[in-house]
Amino acid sequence: MERKILMTREDGIVWTYFQENDEIIEIHCNDMEQTEQQTPVLGNIYIGKVQNIVANIGAAFIDIGGVNCYYDMSQAETALFTNKIGKKPLCIGDELVVQISREAVKTKAPTVSSNLNFTGRYAVLTSGNTRIGVSAKLAKSEREEYRRKLGDLANEEYGIIVRTNAKDVPFDIVLDEIEQLKKRYESIKEHAVHRTCYSCLEMAMQPYLSGLKNVYTNGLSEIQVECEDLYEEVRSYFEKEQPELLEILHFYENDKLSLSSLYNLHTIRDRAMNERVWLKHGGYLVMQPTEALTVIDVNSGKCVSKKKTPETYLKLNLEAAQEIAKQLRLRNISGIILVDFINMDDDELMQQLIKEMRILCGKDPVQTTVVDVTGLQLMEITRKKVRKPLYECWRKR
Repeated sequence: MERKILMTREDGIVWTYFQENDEIIEIHCNDMEQTEQQTPVLGNIYIGKVQNIVANIGAAFIDIGGVNCYYDMSQAETALFTNKIGKKPLCIGDELVVQISREAVKTKAPTVSSNLNFTGRYAVLTSGNTRIGVSAKLAKSEREEYRRKLGDLANEEYGIIVRTNAKDVPFDIVLDEIEQLKKRYESIKEHAVHRTCYSCLEMAMQPYLSGLKNVYTNGLSEIQVECEDLYEEVRSYFEKEQPELLEILHFYENDKLSLSSLYNLHTIRDRAMNERVWLKHGGYLVMQPTEALTVIDVNSGKCVSKKKTPETYLKLNLEAAQEIAKQLRLRNISGIILVDFINMDDDELMQQLIKEMRILCGKDPVQTTVVDVTGLQLMEITRKKVRKPLYECWRKR
């Protein structure tokens, strides 16, 4: 599989497109204006102060400097306090180290966690969760080997998770990165007690750079960056973190043909915002995000097959399933997803559809689970949230 990364900056927004076999499969956007305004960014670490406790929902609200954030009180037992007021696990006025674990969404406040995550390219160090874990996408033998080799690192203070990117990487490289993550964690612990409340202890990497860190490098043949300032920033990052990618990093410069025009990026982006998605054989999807979940309706549309048999409906549903899996990743849809496929009374055919949908979702780098099918034949899918969906983060100007 041949992979490419395309990066542009337009009207203060950095766009990153991930391409596989000449098809755009992911679109990321990062609003630089929000960054310049120092809006709390996913991954930032602060010293926050407890402003309010809502015991009946097991939650508290923590101020990180003008922004009140939601906090799950069950984490308080393992929290790192810089100023403790009372003897209860959490009291109003307590000051503690927290990390943005979920950005603000519409009317919902950001979520913070005292279980800190330090993410590297090959591993993650987690406080509050002390297990040694390995990505389920690695082979069973590889998972067992990593657990055996990392067994000596087990402790009661933090845990280690080996990422999928560690596949085929020498163990020494992964171990070196874990040591670096450990130093970051210990530095936070050492210096936090000497910092004032609301201090930002660590700024997260720019999302478009962390996206490069997380990309699979197998088959990655080219990274093209159009804006010169952006190119220099990416180059500087690679020199420090991933020097092996410098040879495939290229500055795109063409006054007559922009990178967006060359790859038809604007059209692809606009289509990814459309409610309706046409399928190859005449059917179509209607994709409607709501506050609580995303609803996808499968329609036969212009399909002109004369045979309205269960097999025909299965064929349409299988084609729709393939497109749905693609659109979830392209649009970065997360949370609860309900899919209303074309009804099939044959339970065996429905099980075949469920099996195919699970195979397709299993290929998504983001954890995606086909839960079940309801009595109304609505397929339930969940997809882990790692960043805002495209329709939320694209602010048209």
